[in-house]
Amino acid sequence: MLVSMQFLVTLLPWVQIVLSIILTASILLQQSGAGVGGAFGGSDESIHHTRRGMEKVLFYITIVTAILFAFSAFAVILIRA
Repeated sequence: MLVSMQFLVTLLPWVQIVLSIILTASILLQQSGAGVGGAFGGSDESIHHTRRGMEKVLFYITIVTAILFAFSAFAVILIRA
């Protein structure tokens, strides 16, 4: 059991690095429908936006990656405590 805990302690930081890179890339690749003008109330576009195709897949990848990253961070806290 001690060997598996030591393995997790050495593996989890690397898992977090990979997940953070994937999460950052997936967030940056998402297109913003409103743009900068929408952030300040200058957009004339409708509020409702339906994601389709690759945009939908990228959205779900971002959600799953963020959840996995949160769980790995929580696991590091539990293991080191």
